[in-house]
Amino acid sequence: MQEHKQLNGWSSDENDWNEKLYPVWKRGDSRWKNSWKGGRVQALLTSDAPALVGSTITFAVNLVFSRCQQEDASGNIVYENNCRNDTGPSPDPYVYNWTAWTEDSDWGNGTRHGHHGKPFPHPPKWNFVYVFHTLGQYFRKLGQCSVRVSINTANVTLGPQIMEVTVYRRQRRAYVPIAKVKDVYVVTDQIPVFVTMSQKNNRNSSDETFLKDLPITFDVLIHDPSHFLNESAIFYKWNFGDNTGLFVSNNHTLNHTYVLNGTFSLNLTVQATVPGPCPSPSPRPPKTTPSLDSPVPAGDNALEPREIPDKNCYINRYGYFKATITIVEGILEVNIIQVTAVLMPVPQPDNPLVDFVVTCQGSIPTEVCTVVSDPTCQVTQNTICNPVDMDLGDMCLLTVRRAFGGSGTYCMNLTLGDDASLALTSTLVSIPGRDPASLLRMANGTLVFVGCMAIFVTVIALLVYKKHKEYKPIENSTGIVVRGKGLNVFLNCAKTFFPGYQEKDPLLKNQPGIL
Repeated sequence: MQEHKQLNGWSSDENDWNEKLYPVWKRGDSRWKNSWKGGRVQALLTSDAPALVGSTITFAVNLVFSRCQQEDASGNIVYENNCRNDTGPSPDPYVYNWTAWTEDSDWGNGTRHGHHGKPFPHPPKWNFVYVFHTLGQYFRKLGQCSVRVSINTANVTLGPQIMEVTVYRRQRRAYVPIAKVKDVYVVTDQIPVFVTMSQKNNRNSSDETFLKDLPITFDVLIHDPSHFLNESAIFYKWNFGDNTGLFVSNNHTLNHTYVLNGTFSLNLTVQATVPGPCPSPSPRPPKTTPSLDSPVPAGDNALEPREIPDKNCYINRYGYFKATITIVEGILEVNIIQVTAVLMPVPQPDNPLVDFVVTCQGSIPTEVCTVVSDPTCQVTQNTICNPVDMDLGDMCLLTVRRAFGGSGTYCMNLTLGDDASLALTSTLVSIPGRDPASLLRMANGTLVFVGCMAIFVTVIALLVYKKHKEYKPIENSTGIVVRGKGLNVFLNCAKTFFPGYQEKDPLLKNQPGIL
């Protein structure tokens, strides 16, 4: 206690301790095994450390009871319904019925003398005593199966400290220790700072690898659970390590775009003005006593009121963050520029095919994935991924072919990815149903096909007949004209029913590959 400053409301552990009321058991003492009915109680201690010196730190203790045990609304410990432990069901629903003890003893007057003869309030529902111990001082807290204690860190020594808590339960007119726990907490004079970094199309931000030519969002999180810095003026000073200079902002969020590939060192300094100790006044030099004939300066007039300095002093606290980030090429943008229904020789109304012509900017993708969902884009129907194993050259242009389960409206998400990036775009696809007009078009197509086949057979028969029969000049050339017309019809029909036959189409060279 002599090495630490006094905590408000805490007592020195150099005082006498009433071990009859609050026994002290060391770890490994055999009495711990019988301190709780039906097993052992475990205490969990947590805190919201690290804490900036001058702020408030809060500790929380939660008790974990043995299997099938719980605390009821009155603070009693009871067995859970329909729960069986190793000892089987208990005929008594109570593990500890402290309400009955209060009614049958002098605890009912609401007070009990603790150690040092101080009045010890004891409401009926508070059946546990938590003794917190740190920095050579202790603090008692009454409560149920969980309690919270807060301390101001203005008088806490900087660095890691240990908080130890001993939990006692009521035992008629005394207390029995049931659990003991300790944890390390840290008080620092530097602002605890964390930075989250995110970027659109970045496949994994946690590896601190980001894409060139896309803005990175830096969001500064200051760990201040007690809101100590709420009234402080906070400034953020950024150096992104790419020779763009120093950026100063009072906003905790900032966007920055790297335009070159490579590795860069990011440095952030956070400055906040907070209440702090006032410096000791420097001694003033002694003044010479003027003679009676000498004029007295107005500032030295003993009767003139002096300005009293303000006792509320402020100091600057700083926090620091450093990171090394890597900038690489990636897929910057993806767009669907055309959606086309695929015409098949034999109609497939149950699984219509649709081609999506896709372009992208940035690096060439190595994978394409599609997710087909309902019109609200909430219920996924199927997911398909394909590697992009074709040579796209320097231009990112490809066709993605997908089958849909009948007529209706679908939401389709399409992503292009590589090792570092993942770009997404979405579109709604409407597949029309089979109406009478479409059935008529199918019937007409069948008739045209049959007619073309008949003409084809006729042409072949005429050619065979010509080959095996002696040629005779005919003045009337009607048959040749008809034969030529029949060949033209066949070729037109062939092109109609085989739309992929576009050998002389000048757009064939620019047609993207199909995935």
